[in-house]
Amino acid sequence: MAELELVPVKTRILTDKDDIVDVIEEYAKDIVGPDDLVCSAESVVAITQRRYTRPEELTPSWQARLMRRFVPGEGSMASLYGMQAAMNLEGEWKMMFWFFIGFLAKLVGKNGVWYAKCRQASLTDDVTGTMPPFDKCIVYGPAEPDKVAEKIKQRMGCYGAVVADVNDLKRSAVLGHSKGLNTKEIAKSSSTTPSAMLLRRHLSSLSRITPSSSRTGRRTKETG
Repeated sequence: MAELELVPVKTRILTDKDDIVDVIEEYAKDIVGPDDLVCSAESVVAITQRRYTRPEELTPSWQARLMRRFVPGEGSMASLYGMQAAMNLEGEWKMMFWFFIGFLAKLVGKNGVWYAKCRQASLTDDVTGTMPPFDKCIVYGPAEPDKVAEKIKQRMGCYGAVVADVNDLKRSAVLGHSKGLNTKEIAKSSSTTPSAMLLRRHLSSLSRITPSSSRTGRRTKETG
């Protein structure tokens, strides 16, 4: 895959009144071509699907109070309300069961079992995870990200589309993608770009990635 360069494109603040596919068409239709890859931040997609809640709407369970004590402090699951929000979608007993299994798996050198079996544990963003007016909200992972990416691709007539989770720890994951993409290469590119925070923090911007070394390579545009 050609070396990629991220270029942000500003939009208005997106809310649950917006459709992510319509927004991408509105702001990027004049710059997206058939060789381009459109990338949307997972939190933005989730917000347009109204997949968020507020801490005051949650009632923490004893399972959440117990389990969050064993989660490293930098993660959303270390928050009582972040943990409970994920439990509301995954189920409290399911989360607790796989948390215990994940602990046993770590003892034999296998990490990430809990997050793999309880996806909202890794996808839920605690408060302050996004910019205002959603900085007081807990944002879940998006629903049906593969279908969202495929709709973006079809509407824009581009090479492909992805819904990605990129953070300030230089870690990235492609949560959903249109057919035929090398998601490992895309995730690697997203995690190393200095503008990756645009994907996660700045809901008012779209981004695009263009090849910095060749005009014939694939270009990627990211929305977030």
